[in-house]
Amino acid sequence: MEGNLILRRLRYALGLRNRDVQDLFALGGHEVSDERTRALLAREEDEQYAVAETPELTAFLDGLIVERRGERELPEGQKPPPPVPADSNNAVLRKLRIAFDLKEEGMHAMLESGGFALSRPELSALFRKQGHKHYRECGDQVLRYFINGLTVMLRPLEEDPESESETP
Repeated sequence: MEGNLILRRLRYALGLRNRDVQDLFALGGHEVSDERTRALLAREEDEQYAVAETPELTAFLDGLIVERRGERELPEGQKPPPPVPADSNNAVLRKLRIAFDLKEEGMHAMLESGGFALSRPELSALFRKQGHKHYRECGDQVLRYFINGLTVMLRPLEEDPESESETP
């Protein structure tokens, strides 16, 4: 799935302003200007549109993890590992799973609320190491449904006030 689309959908799901998006980039170790943020969040048909590069998407998702879960605590003297690039849908899904601290049941609930269901083996295959005999690539559709489910969970539809009124 295109990085810009992931950024736009997550921005909407989380209810972020442009400044919040910049803060997440900074938490992930990548400073982004106001102009660049607008360009990354613009639609393809806009003239200011710019493609989100893998290091930018990685920084945004890493910043989301830090913002939601806190800084990773390392033993004294140990250096932090290099960031895992968000270069595939599997890596993006893994980072979102970490950021929202989701276990298998939470992943299933998120996908189902987005309108898609996977069996346990299908879901676990998405998180296997590439090269493993049961590894499966995460398609755009699965990631899209997951983000839709995230949106439903974080931004539930408000009830229509007219439906609650009593009829005389």
